Amino acid sequence: MTQSKPVVGVSACVIGEEVRYDSGHKRSVFVDTQLRQLVSFKPICPEVGIGLTVPRPTIRLRWVGESIRLMDDKNHIDHTDKMVQFNNNILPSLEGLSGYVVCAKSPTCGMERVKVLQEDTKGAEYKGRGLFTKALMERYPLLPVEEDGRLNDQHLRENFVLRVLIFQQAQQLLAAPSQAKLQSFHQQHKLLLLAHNQTIYRQLGPLVAEAFDGDSYHKTLAYVTLMMTALAKPANRKGHTNALQHIQGYFKKDLDSAEKKHLEESILAYRNGRLPLMAPLSIVNHILSKYPKPYIIGQSYLEPTPEQLALRCNL
Repeated sequence: MTQSKPVVGVSACVIGEEVRYDSGHKRSVFVDTQLRQLVSFKPICPEVGIGLTVPRPTIRLRWVGESIRLMDDKNHIDHTDKMVQFNNNILPSLEGLSGYVVCAKSPTCGMERVKVLQEDTKGAEYKGRGLFTKALMERYPLLPVEEDGRLNDQHLRENFVLRVLIFQQAQQLLAAPSQAKLQSFHQQHKLLLLAHNQTIYRQLGPLVAEAFDGDSYHKTLAYVTLMMTALAKPANRKGHTNALQHIQGYFKKDLDSAEKKHLEESILAYRNGRLPLMAPLSIVNHILSKYPKPYIIGQSYLEPTPEQLALRCNL
């Protein structure tokens, strides 16, 4: 059965819709071309959603008393209550999303370091979060959310796509949970988890192994929560090296001395920054073609994102 594409929310301007305050857009080439191949988009512009026109006066986040408000200073209009109502109306409909790409720096969509003006207009802090994205992340804390600008970073890009695909699988698991399904899911992703977060990896094994006693949903939810926490940051060279050396151990009785040395040197060269990740992975895949190991072949770690996107090429 063909798996449907994950549905990913996106700030409408990021895929080229001319909805910004200046009638322009903020199209991301990666999002609107490569990511579009993989997902179905649900575009939203919260500012248009609350009834603002295109074009429109600039709105900003501003401290007013003890709260941050969404203000049109030129016309002395406070749009905060309208945004809160918009969030309350639309967020329930976003439950099925597997990810979200938001527009950086936006007072409604920015994920981090959004400008917040001081009440006296004599200064600003860059510690805010757009009011829509803040509400989105509070309601769906496991949802992979990323900013368009941060997706220019190759590591963050690969990790976001990976998280979207894993989260879609996790959503399907939560829809019909069972211990057997969770054990199979964990088996498939063990090396990926090992590469990302060894501490959480060690916690998940016992969680999967213990008896569920009829409470499959909450056990699965606890697992998914830990898993998405583990995947929140890209795997570093140390984590990848650990996973690669774990794979290497499965071939110790198969490889001759020259093959062992070639793989070992490639892994160490990657760890020391002299080779990209694809170098040892290519050797592993070649070895697997000669000495198939079902457990290793079944690991999502070997190809967690579609090959045609080439997201691992520069890692």
